[in-house]
Amino acid sequence: MKMSMGRTGRRLLGFVVAGLVLVAAGAASAELGQPAPWEMTMQGSATEVMDFIHWFHNWLLGTITVITLFVLTLLVIVVVKFNARANPVPSRTTHNTLIEVAWTLIPVLILVSIAIPSFRLLFLQLDLPKADLTVKATGKQWYWSYAYPDNGKFEFDSLMAQDKQPRLLAVDNEMVVPVNKVIRVQTTGADVIHSFAVPAFGIKIDAIPGRLNETWFKATKTGMFYGQCSELCGKDHAFMPIAVRVVSDQEFSAWVETAKKKFAASPANSFASAGAAAQ
Repeated sequence: MKMSMGRTGRRLLGFVVAGLVLVAAGAASAELGQPAPWEMTMQGSATEVMDFIHWFHNWLLGTITVITLFVLTLLVIVVVKFNARANPVPSRTTHNTLIEVAWTLIPVLILVSIAIPSFRLLFLQLDLPKADLTVKATGKQWYWSYAYPDNGKFEFDSLMAQDKQPRLLAVDNEMVVPVNKVIRVQTTGADVIHSFAVPAFGIKIDAIPGRLNETWFKATKTGMFYGQCSELCGKDHAFMPIAVRVVSDQEFSAWVETAKKKFAASPANSFASAGAAAQ
Protein backbone atom coordinates (compact mmCIF):
# COMPACT_ATOMS: atom_id res chain seq x y z
CA MET A 1 0.00 0.00 0.00
CA LYS A 2 2.83 2.33 0.94
CA MET A 3 4.66 1.46 -2.26
CA SER A 4 1.54 2.15 -4.32
CA MET A 5 0.97 5.50 -2.63
CA GLY A 6 4.62 6.41 -3.20
CA ARG A 7 4.40 5.62 -6.90
CA THR A 8 1.16 7.56 -7.21
CA GLY A 9 2.73 10.56 -5.51
CA ARG A 10 5.75 10.45 -7.80
CA ARG A 11 3.49 10.21 -10.84
CA LEU A 12 1.43 13.18 -9.70
CA LEU A 13 4.62 15.14 -9.06
CA GLY A 14 5.83 14.18 -12.53
CA PHE A 15 2.60 15.41 -14.11
CA VAL A 16 2.85 18.70 -12.21
CA VAL A 17 6.47 19.23 -13.24
CA ALA A 18 5.65 18.37 -16.86
CA GLY A 19 2.77 20.83 -16.83
CA LEU A 20 4.97 23.57 -15.42
CA VAL A 21 7.63 22.85 -18.05
CA LEU A 22 5.01 23.08 -20.82
CA VAL A 23 3.71 26.36 -19.44
CA ALA A 24 7.23 27.77 -19.15
CA ALA A 25 8.09 26.60 -22.66
CA GLY A 26 4.94 28.18 -24.02
CA ALA A 27 5.70 31.45 -22.26
CA ALA A 28 9.31 31.37 -23.45
CA SER A 29 8.31 30.78 -27.06
CA ALA A 30 5.57 33.40 -27.01
CA GLU A 31 5.99 36.28 -29.37
CA LEU A 32 4.97 39.80 -28.51
CA GLY A 33 1.71 40.88 -30.05
CA GLN A 34 -0.08 37.55 -30.34
CA PRO A 35 -1.57 34.84 -28.11
CA ALA A 36 0.79 32.30 -26.54
CA PRO A 37 0.26 28.59 -25.80
CA TRP A 38 -0.99 28.02 -22.24
CA GLU A 39 -1.35 31.76 -21.77
CA MET A 40 -3.34 32.68 -18.65
CA THR A 41 -2.42 36.35 -18.42
CA MET A 42 -2.80 39.34 -20.69
CA GLN A 43 -0.57 39.80 -23.72
CA GLY A 44 2.68 41.65 -23.30
CA SER A 45 2.48 45.43 -23.42
CA ALA A 46 3.68 47.60 -26.31
CA THR A 47 2.16 50.95 -25.25
CA GLU A 48 1.94 53.21 -22.22
CA VAL A 49 -1.79 52.54 -21.94
CA MET A 50 -1.27 48.78 -21.83
CA ASP A 51 1.44 49.24 -19.20
CA PHE A 52 -1.13 51.02 -17.05
CA ILE A 53 -3.72 48.30 -17.71
CA HIS A 54 -1.23 45.65 -16.57
CA TRP A 55 -0.46 47.58 -13.40
CA PHE A 56 -4.13 48.21 -12.65
CA HIS A 57 -4.98 44.55 -13.23
CA ASN A 58 -2.26 43.44 -10.79
CA TRP A 59 -3.36 46.05 -8.24
CA LEU A 60 -6.99 44.88 -8.42
CA LEU A 61 -5.94 41.23 -8.19
CA GLY A 62 -3.89 41.95 -5.06
CA THR A 63 -6.72 43.96 -3.49
CA ILE A 64 -9.31 41.28 -4.20
CA THR A 65 -7.00 38.57 -2.85
CA VAL A 66 -6.46 40.42 0.44
CA ILE A 67 -10.21 41.04 0.84
CA THR A 68 -11.03 37.38 0.11
CA LEU A 69 -8.45 36.08 2.61
CA PHE A 70 -9.66 38.54 5.25
CA VAL A 71 -13.30 37.47 4.86
CA LEU A 72 -12.27 33.79 4.87
CA THR A 73 -10.34 34.35 8.10
CA LEU A 74 -13.36 36.00 9.73
CA LEU A 75 -15.59 33.12 8.67
CA VAL A 76 -13.17 30.54 10.10
CA ILE A 77 -12.97 32.47 13.38
CA VAL A 78 -16.75 32.64 13.62
CA VAL A 79 -17.17 28.92 12.88
CA VAL A 80 -14.48 27.83 15.37
CA LYS A 81 -14.91 30.32 18.20
CA PHE A 82 -18.62 31.11 18.18
CA ASN A 83 -20.30 27.77 17.66
CA ALA A 84 -22.66 26.41 20.32
CA ARG A 85 -20.12 23.95 21.72
CA ALA A 86 -17.23 26.43 22.14
CA ASN A 87 -19.45 29.33 23.22
CA PRO A 88 -22.56 27.97 24.99
CA VAL A 89 -23.44 31.37 26.46
CA PRO A 90 -23.49 33.80 23.51
CA SER A 91 -22.78 37.48 23.94
CA ARG A 92 -25.75 39.81 23.82
CA THR A 93 -23.72 42.78 22.58
CA THR A 94 -25.72 44.63 19.88
CA HIS A 95 -23.51 47.62 19.09
CA ASN A 96 -19.78 48.26 18.81
CA THR A 97 -18.89 51.77 17.72
CA LEU A 98 -15.35 50.92 16.60
CA ILE A 99 -16.44 47.97 14.45
CA GLU A 100 -19.31 49.91 12.86
CA VAL A 101 -17.02 52.81 11.99
CA ALA A 102 -14.41 50.40 10.62
CA TRP A 103 -16.78 48.39 8.42
CA THR A 104 -18.09 51.65 6.96
CA LEU A 105 -14.82 53.50 6.52
CA ILE A 106 -12.58 50.67 5.26
CA PRO A 107 -14.77 49.75 2.24
CA VAL A 108 -14.97 53.44 1.35
CA LEU A 109 -11.18 53.72 1.42
CA ILE A 110 -10.85 50.55 -0.69
CA LEU A 111 -13.26 51.92 -3.30
CA VAL A 112 -11.39 55.24 -3.39
CA SER A 113 -8.07 53.43 -3.85
CA ILE A 114 -9.62 51.61 -6.83
CA ALA A 115 -11.45 54.61 -8.27
CA ILE A 116 -8.44 56.97 -8.44
CA PRO A 117 -6.25 54.80 -10.76
CA SER A 118 -9.40 53.76 -12.64
CA PHE A 119 -10.19 57.39 -13.48
CA ARG A 120 -6.56 58.02 -14.40
CA LEU A 121 -6.65 55.07 -16.82
CA LEU A 122 -9.91 56.26 -18.39
CA PHE A 123 -8.46 59.75 -18.82
CA LEU A 124 -5.31 58.33 -20.41
CA GLN A 125 -7.37 56.27 -22.85
CA LEU A 126 -9.97 58.88 -23.77
CA ASP A 127 -7.88 62.07 -23.84
CA LEU A 128 -6.38 61.89 -27.32
CA PRO A 129 -2.98 63.61 -27.60
CA LYS A 130 -1.92 65.46 -30.74
CA ALA A 131 -1.59 62.82 -33.42
CA ASP A 132 1.45 62.26 -35.61
CA LEU A 133 -0.55 60.02 -37.95
CA THR A 134 -4.23 59.29 -38.56
CA VAL A 135 -5.50 55.95 -39.83
CA LYS A 136 -9.16 55.32 -40.56
CA ALA A 137 -10.31 51.74 -40.02
CA THR A 138 -13.62 50.74 -41.59
CA GLY A 139 -15.17 47.47 -40.51
CA LYS A 140 -16.92 45.49 -43.23
CA GLN A 141 -18.39 42.00 -43.47
CA TRP A 142 -15.87 40.49 -42.95
CA TYR A 143 -12.61 42.39 -43.34
CA TRP A 144 -11.09 45.78 -42.56
CA SER A 145 -10.29 48.70 -44.84
CA TYR A 146 -7.56 51.16 -43.86
CA ALA A 147 -7.23 54.72 -45.15
CA TYR A 148 -4.25 57.05 -44.65
CA PRO A 149 -5.57 60.62 -45.09
CA ASP A 150 -2.27 62.16 -43.96
CA ASN A 151 -0.14 60.26 -46.48
CA GLY A 152 -1.74 60.61 -49.88
CA LYS A 153 -5.26 59.48 -48.99
CA PHE A 154 -4.77 55.94 -50.26
CA GLU A 155 -6.94 53.11 -48.98
CA PHE A 156 -6.69 49.33 -49.03
CA ASP A 157 -8.51 46.24 -47.79
CA SER A 158 -7.07 43.79 -45.28
CA LEU A 159 -8.37 40.22 -45.44
CA MET A 160 -7.39 37.13 -43.50
CA ALA A 161 -4.61 35.20 -45.25
CA GLN A 162 -5.09 31.44 -45.56
CA ASP A 163 -1.44 30.62 -46.21
CA LYS A 164 0.30 32.71 -43.54
CA GLN A 165 1.04 32.33 -39.85
CA PRO A 166 -0.19 32.85 -37.19
CA ARG A 167 -3.35 30.99 -38.19
CA LEU A 168 -6.56 33.06 -38.23
CA LEU A 169 -4.59 36.23 -37.42
CA ALA A 170 -2.34 36.87 -40.43
CA VAL A 171 -3.65 39.11 -43.22
CA ASP A 172 -2.70 39.93 -46.79
CA ASN A 173 -2.19 43.68 -46.19
CA GLU A 174 -1.16 44.86 -42.73
CA MET A 175 -1.87 48.25 -41.24
CA VAL A 176 1.62 49.83 -41.03
CA VAL A 177 2.56 52.55 -38.54
CA PRO A 178 5.82 54.11 -37.30
CA VAL A 179 7.22 53.35 -33.86
CA ASN A 180 7.13 55.94 -31.04
CA LYS A 181 4.52 58.05 -32.84
CA VAL A 182 1.02 58.91 -31.66
CA ILE A 183 -1.40 57.10 -33.98
CA ARG A 184 -5.01 58.26 -34.04
CA VAL A 185 -7.34 55.47 -35.15
CA GLN A 186 -10.73 56.53 -36.45
CA THR A 187 -13.25 53.70 -36.71
CA THR A 188 -16.57 53.31 -38.46
CA GLY A 189 -18.68 50.48 -39.83
CA ALA A 190 -19.85 50.03 -43.41
CA ASP A 191 -22.67 47.59 -42.66
CA VAL A 192 -23.05 46.42 -39.05
CA ILE A 193 -21.30 47.18 -35.74
CA HIS A 194 -17.73 45.89 -35.55
CA SER A 195 -15.08 46.43 -32.87
CA PHE A 196 -11.41 47.30 -33.45
CA ALA A 197 -9.26 45.66 -30.75
CA VAL A 198 -5.51 45.10 -30.42
CA PRO A 199 -4.68 43.63 -26.97
CA ALA A 200 -0.97 44.54 -26.90
CA PHE A 201 -1.88 48.21 -27.47
CA GLY A 202 -4.68 48.25 -24.90
CA ILE A 203 -7.22 49.54 -27.41
CA LYS A 204 -10.75 48.40 -28.15
CA ILE A 205 -13.37 50.61 -29.76
CA ASP A 206 -16.59 50.01 -31.65
CA ALA A 207 -16.86 50.68 -35.37
CA ILE A 208 -20.47 51.82 -35.84
CA PRO A 209 -22.15 52.64 -39.18
CA GLY A 210 -22.85 56.35 -39.53
CA ARG A 211 -20.59 57.25 -36.60
CA LEU A 212 -16.88 58.06 -36.31
CA ASN A 213 -15.17 56.89 -33.10
CA GLU A 214 -11.58 57.62 -32.16
CA THR A 215 -8.87 56.00 -30.09
CA TRP A 216 -5.09 56.20 -30.03
CA PHE A 217 -1.91 54.31 -29.32
CA LYS A 218 1.83 54.94 -29.29
CA ALA A 219 3.73 51.73 -29.94
CA THR A 220 7.07 51.63 -28.17
CA LYS A 221 8.30 48.44 -29.87
CA THR A 222 8.62 47.35 -33.46
CA GLY A 223 7.11 44.13 -34.75
CA MET A 224 3.78 42.56 -35.64
CA PHE A 225 0.79 43.00 -33.36
CA TYR A 226 -2.47 41.15 -33.86
CA GLY A 227 -6.06 41.70 -32.85
CA GLN A 228 -9.54 40.73 -33.97
CA CYS A 229 -13.01 42.16 -34.39
CA SER A 230 -14.50 41.94 -30.90
CA GLU A 231 -18.15 42.41 -31.79
CA LEU A 232 -20.44 39.63 -33.02
CA CYS A 233 -20.84 40.92 -36.57
CA GLY A 234 -22.05 37.91 -38.55
CA LYS A 235 -21.16 34.42 -39.66
CA ASP A 236 -17.49 35.21 -40.42
CA HIS A 237 -16.90 37.23 -37.27
CA ALA A 238 -14.15 34.81 -36.22
CA PHE A 239 -12.27 35.38 -39.48
CA MET A 240 -11.82 39.15 -39.32
CA PRO A 241 -8.32 39.68 -37.89
CA ILE A 242 -6.38 42.90 -37.38
CA ALA A 243 -2.64 43.00 -38.08
CA VAL A 244 -0.54 46.06 -37.27
CA ARG A 245 3.09 46.21 -38.35
CA VAL A 246 5.16 48.73 -36.37
CA VAL A 247 8.29 49.86 -38.18
CA SER A 248 10.93 52.57 -38.01
CA ASP A 249 10.36 56.04 -39.50
CA GLN A 250 12.54 55.23 -42.50
CA GLU A 251 10.74 51.95 -43.18
CA PHE A 252 7.37 53.65 -42.84
CA SER A 253 8.30 56.38 -45.33
CA ALA A 254 9.45 53.74 -47.82
CA TRP A 255 6.25 51.74 -47.28
CA VAL A 256 4.10 54.84 -47.89
CA GLU A 257 5.72 55.45 -51.26
CA THR A 258 5.19 51.82 -52.23
CA ALA A 259 1.61 51.81 -50.93
CA LYS A 260 0.68 54.91 -52.92
CA LYS A 261 1.49 53.02 -56.11
CA LYS A 262 0.14 49.66 -55.01
CA PHE A 263 -3.15 50.98 -53.66
CA ALA A 264 -3.74 53.78 -56.16
CA ALA A 265 -7.35 55.02 -56.24
CA SER A 266 -8.90 52.55 -58.66
CA PRO A 267 -11.95 50.26 -58.49
CA ALA A 268 -9.70 47.33 -59.26
CA ASN A 269 -7.88 47.84 -55.95
CA SER A 270 -11.02 47.75 -53.85
CA PHE A 271 -12.18 44.35 -52.63
CA ALA A 272 -15.77 45.53 -52.36
CA SER A 273 -15.73 47.13 -55.81
CA ALA A 274 -14.19 44.04 -57.36
CA GLY A 275 -16.88 41.87 -55.78
CA ALA A 276 -19.61 44.16 -57.05
CA ALA A 277 -18.13 44.15 -60.55
CA ALA A 278 -17.98 40.36 -60.54
CA GLN A 279 -21.70 40.21 -59.80
